[in-house]
Amino acid sequence: MTAKLPEPWLRGTLTEVPPVLRAVLHALELCWNDVQRFCEGLSSEELNMSPLGLPSVAFHLKHIARSTDRLLSYAEGRTLGDDQLAAKQSELDATSTRAELFSELDAALKRSAVRIRGFSASRLDEVRLVGKKQLPTTVAGLLVHVADHAQRHVGQAVTTSKIVLAQRR
Repeated sequence: MTAKLPEPWLRGTLTEVPPVLRAVLHALELCWNDVQRFCEGLSSEELNMSPLGLPSVAFHLKHIARSTDRLLSYAEGRTLGDDQLAAKQSELDATSTRAELFSELDAALKRSAVRIRGFSASRLDEVRLVGKKQLPTTVAGLLVHVADHAQRHVGQAVTTSKIVLAQRR
């Protein structure tokens, strides 16, 4: 049996990355670890189930991948593209396979890590505008929200997966 590693933020990794960026990267790494751990063994059908009317695990996995991309676009000072808006509209689609879901999330988290490493700690206070209403925040605010938002949806995915597994019995 393999020893369980401590959570990413307790592993002493990414010390070359500024602290705020490091914390966000660690949160996304934990996100991936938890998804793999708690969704292990769920079939494509089970990942797309909506037990008790809850959003499916598939929704949460797609939402983590796609919302992270959108939030990072805002942090980079860009508006959302048509492709990002179309992807947002398809998050509730319940036809994704397990392989598609895990591949999309893995690729999105890897791309996000590269993008996050591209931010300068000296520019974290820069103002950014979010959404149609152009609400003000900062680069740091968006990056911290990337971590918070991903973790929130991982928690919901884990809870839903536990319900799906309990209904198997």
